[in-house]
Amino acid sequence: MPLLRHLDELRKRVFKAFAAVIVGVGVSFAFTEQAINYLASPIGGSEALVSIEVTENIAVYMRVALLGGVILGMPVILYQTMRFILPGLQGREKLWLILGIPFASLLFVGGVAFTWFVMIPTAVPFLTSFIGITTQVRPASYFDFITNLMFWIGLSFEMPIVFTLLARLKFVTAKQLASGWRYAVVAITIVAAAITPTVDPVNMGLVTLPLMGLYIVSIVLAWIAGR
Repeated sequence: MPLLRHLDELRKRVFKAFAAVIVGVGVSFAFTEQAINYLASPIGGSEALVSIEVTENIAVYMRVALLGGVILGMPVILYQTMRFILPGLQGREKLWLILGIPFASLLFVGGVAFTWFVMIPTAVPFLTSFIGITTQVRPASYFDFITNLMFWIGLSFEMPIVFTLLARLKFVTAKQLASGWRYAVVAITIVAAAITPTVDPVNMGLVTLPLMGLYIVSIVLAWIAGR
């Protein structure tokens, strides 16, 4: 039956993607300690972190190793996803998918890089020195903070892909996006306030401005997709 064949094909693709992540985790164990030291550099290095639970250090170590494994296995995950989807698409749809996945990956990486090189160096000193109170940072809370921040900002950088897809499906048009820029400003400001770990306008502005730029890019891509 076609359904059983599709389910069997999906099972094989998922298994290969999962195996790639397992292999990636095994490889990431070789440099997990160096990765932890690098990620802790905005706070002054791993020696600046204070653990208060017996299992906290190993939990952080495993979290970073798992994150590294997912990153290393991501090319295989994307490849297996494309191999499963492409046979059911037509020529033009295949082209959109082949171009869209690398573009979406670049946008996400750009959001993560923006968070690491711009947001975190600004936010961490502000948070740890606010009103002059000494802050002893726990490894678990620190790595939760920076990984969540990088993930959500990286995800918000996918805005052009989302609007391009909506325009391709005729749910929105470039003209509607351009005429609704006031609502977009309000929505982006709310998203920036929810993502930003601080309430000061500087850090909110650091998130709001690139998102507004991506909204303009979304209008252009929506116009191309509409055509």
